[in-house]
Amino acid sequence: MASPAIDASVVLHPVAIAAAALLSASVIVASISYARRRRLLDAPGARRSHVAPTPRGGGIGPVLAVLALGFAPLVLAGASSFAAAAHAFALVAAIGWLDDHRPIAAMPRLCVHVLAAGLVAFAWPESTVALSWPLVALAVAALAWSINLHNFMDGIDGLLAMQGAFVLAVLAFALVASGDDASAHVAAVAAAALLAFLPFNAPRARVFMGDVGSGAIGLLVGAASLWAYASGALDLPQLLVLSSAFTIDATATLVSRIVRGRRFLESHREHLYQWLARRSRSHARVTLLYLAWNLVLVLPLLALTYRTSHAGTGSVYSWSVAAAVHAFGLALWITGKRKLVRRP
Repeated sequence: MASPAIDASVVLHPVAIAAAALLSASVIVASISYARRRRLLDAPGARRSHVAPTPRGGGIGPVLAVLALGFAPLVLAGASSFAAAAHAFALVAAIGWLDDHRPIAAMPRLCVHVLAAGLVAFAWPESTVALSWPLVALAVAALAWSINLHNFMDGIDGLLAMQGAFVLAVLAFALVASGDDASAHVAAVAAAALLAFLPFNAPRARVFMGDVGSGAIGLLVGAASLWAYASGALDLPQLLVLSSAFTIDATATLVSRIVRGRRFLESHREHLYQWLARRSRSHARVTLLYLAWNLVLVLPLLALTYRTSHAGTGSVYSWSVAAAVHAFGLALWITGKRKLVRRP
C-alpha cells in the first residue's frame, strides 16, 4: 500500500510523538481520579492476579492520544483512507469503555469487534478485496482475534503496555523503511502513548488499562500489521514472529480450554504468564521475561529474515523461521505449564 500523498510535516514529527506521550500521561492521571470517584475498581479475586483494589480504565489515555495525534492529523491532511481505521479504533475503545463501567455480554462485544475489524480490512481495497474474499475473511478474523488476544493477555502489571509498545515501535520502523510514513506515524504515536502508560502500570500498577485500552490496542496492532503486510514492509511470517510472545500464549491457552470443554469466553488465570506470575510472586519478572523473548529472539530473527523476505506471503526461509519460533514457543508453553501446574 502506498502512503497517501500528504504534507510531510504532518507525519513522524518528534514534537507530535512527544506530545502523544504527554497527552496520554495527562489523561491517565485524570482517569485515576475519575475511576476512584466512580468506584471503577478491580477487586482481587480467584480469577485475578492482583492483591489490592485498583482503578481501571487508564487505557483511555493512549486511546485519546492516538485519536488526537495519530489519526486526526492524517485525516485532516487529506489521508481519508485512515478515517475508517480511526472509526474502528474508536468503536472498539467505546465498547470497552462501556464494559469497564458495566459488564457487557460477550456476544455483543464480539459483534462490535468483528464490525471494527471489517472496517479496517475494507479500508484499503487495493490490498485486500482485490486479492480474494477468503483473504478478506481471514484478515477480519485475524483483526478480531488480535482485539481479544490483547484483552486476554492484559492480566499482570506492565505486560500489555510493554508488548504493545514493542510491536508498534518495530512496525513503525519497518513502515518508514518501506516508505509508508503515514501508517508509521500512527504506530509511532501509539508506541509513545503506551510507553507513557508504563510508569502508571509497572512495576506495581496504580491503574489498569481496562477493556477501553486493551481491545483498542489489539485492533491497532492488527491494523498496523495489515498495513505493513500491504506495503511490503514485513511479510506474513515476519509478522507472526513479531507478535509471537502473545500469540503463542493466548492461542495455546484458548485451544487448551476448548479441548478440555471449558467456557473459553469467561475470565480465567490459565495463561502461562499468569501461572508464572503466581509462582514467582512478581509481575515485573514475568513482564521482563516476555520482553527478553522479544529482544533476544524476535529482533535478531527479524533482522536475519529482513534481507531475504519478499513482498507478499514471504520466502521459504521466513516461513521456516516462523515455524521454528512457534514450535519452540509451544514447547516452552507446554513444558512450563506442566511444571507450574504440578508444583505445590
